[in-house]
Amino acid sequence: MTESSNDVSRIHKRYTLTTFTPTSHYVSLVIAIVVASVIVAVSSIDYFKSTDRLMYAIPITVAALMITQVIDTRILKTEYSKSIHMSAFGNLLWLVTILCGILSFYVFSKPKLLPIFVIEGMFLFTSFRIAIFTSVLGAKLKTAWAISLIQPLAMFLAFVPTNLWIPMLSDQKSIAYGVVFCVLGSLWTLLSDRIAGSGKLSSTHAFLQAYLAAWTNDDPKPMEVLMEKRSEPSKVSTFQILFKKKGGDCRLVIPDLHPGPFHPIGGSNIPYLIYKNLNSSAMVMHSISDHSLNLPSKSQVDQYIASLQQNSKIQEGTKSTKPVTIQVNRARTTGLLFDKTAVLILSLSPHGMEDIPYYIKSELEQYGGNRGFERILIVDSHNAMGKEIEKLDADDLLNAAKSTLDTLITKESLPLEVGYANSENLNVEADDLGPGKVAIMCFKIGDEKFFLAWADANNMLNGLREEIANQFSKNGYNFLEICTSDTHYKARTAKNKHGYFEFGSLSKAPDVVSWFLDLATKAEQTASSASFDLLESHTDVKVMGGNQLELYSKSLDNAMRITQAFLLITTGFFIYTLL
Repeated sequence: MTESSNDVSRIHKRYTLTTFTPTSHYVSLVIAIVVASVIVAVSSIDYFKSTDRLMYAIPITVAALMITQVIDTRILKTEYSKSIHMSAFGNLLWLVTILCGILSFYVFSKPKLLPIFVIEGMFLFTSFRIAIFTSVLGAKLKTAWAISLIQPLAMFLAFVPTNLWIPMLSDQKSIAYGVVFCVLGSLWTLLSDRIAGSGKLSSTHAFLQAYLAAWTNDDPKPMEVLMEKRSEPSKVSTFQILFKKKGGDCRLVIPDLHPGPFHPIGGSNIPYLIYKNLNSSAMVMHSISDHSLNLPSKSQVDQYIASLQQNSKIQEGTKSTKPVTIQVNRARTTGLLFDKTAVLILSLSPHGMEDIPYYIKSELEQYGGNRGFERILIVDSHNAMGKEIEKLDADDLLNAAKSTLDTLITKESLPLEVGYANSENLNVEADDLGPGKVAIMCFKIGDEKFFLAWADANNMLNGLREEIANQFSKNGYNFLEICTSDTHYKARTAKNKHGYFEFGSLSKAPDVVSWFLDLATKAEQTASSASFDLLESHTDVKVMGGNQLELYSKSLDNAMRITQAFLLITTGFFIYTLL
């Protein structure tokens, strides 16, 4: 895994903390109402020693809760669902405080259970609201202070007996504790927002808000504005092998871009956009690239897509060698040679890997050039989940690729027939696929047919590639490889450690095999004599660069460390109040 891939993973890891939020705001609403009711009941029974008011105190408190939720959304101009989620967690915090007060009464054998913990819980709820208002909702600190007490105080006035209002709200110790909690929340806000960015990121909270808007609301604009400002100009190359044949052209596309950084920002869905722009008859491969080559915004994506029609033909021919596959330990390379251009497909499946390091590309290009190849086009098959590639595996990939090139030189070039089929007319519905779904290409070279499969997906479940290969073999097909586009499109939010559904995690293996076998039959039927053109295009666009993702990642890491420190301080002070 490259450094930029690591940065994206760490950013997503911080986002996964929000997966504790219920998937539906209705669940949060029920939690908030139930917890508020328990707060009223426990406070009345244990603190106020009276149940006379319960019948009407609970509905009045719930009414105050729901009315103030609406007030929050109006003042902060935010979604009602966010206000409900915030109420659920805030009320849980209040209830825990009240229960801890009761527990301390028995543990420390105190002579009397003081209602100070009801006030303390109210202020902890207030402090929580200050932190959420400023970090997630983007409110100014002054605004957060002005409105953070509205909901807790309204609920307090609803269930606390009127004769206790003034004594409880004027208790100096209670107010002092409350002020300390609110000050701690405010200090956390200032430090996590400004200090976490180390001076290079003006506002960590602005980045967090833009990130959440994109991830949870499918609103990419704030994040794209942030990212494009920090992006750097670059000249991006794209190679296409266009197969011209009777019945319709098809092509292999190898762009020097990386999908991402995450849906729906920038080039997250770039493989499908390329596929669609090329008449849905392309297989868009993952080149040796990483997240530093992400396109940051829709405008840069549009600029790139438009450039695909402005390319130059740098080679043409009608022949190809038969494919060569070399296995070195866990590493496998499959290669074809079109005139003097070699296409190498690299894989560690079923063991898995992340993005292939750049040095493999540069070494292979130099190695190929020394042996008379004009171009080496390298595909990262991205067809099994894995971690950072170990040096031993990387060296094996390099050695397998070099051996493949050496073997290709010795192979005879033969007339080429090509067939292609995609899933446009198949009933393929799967949330672990991008909108390009699946496709297959059939190469008839000499007296043999070979099949190359493709999925518009973000990597694959380990072992799925082997299951497909085994079933192809049983049906008499020469299976070359399956490659994914590494799209960062998401059909629905994945609340898992990856942040996406790899191909095969939702789709059932028998269904996947069936799709590809159906496509193989169609591709075989459409195979006909073909010529090929090697096309090259260059586009001046902005790419994100590795430093930008590193900045965001480190800022969130710093913010998390600050948060952990403040949680310890707050917890320590809370324990002190129990004593």
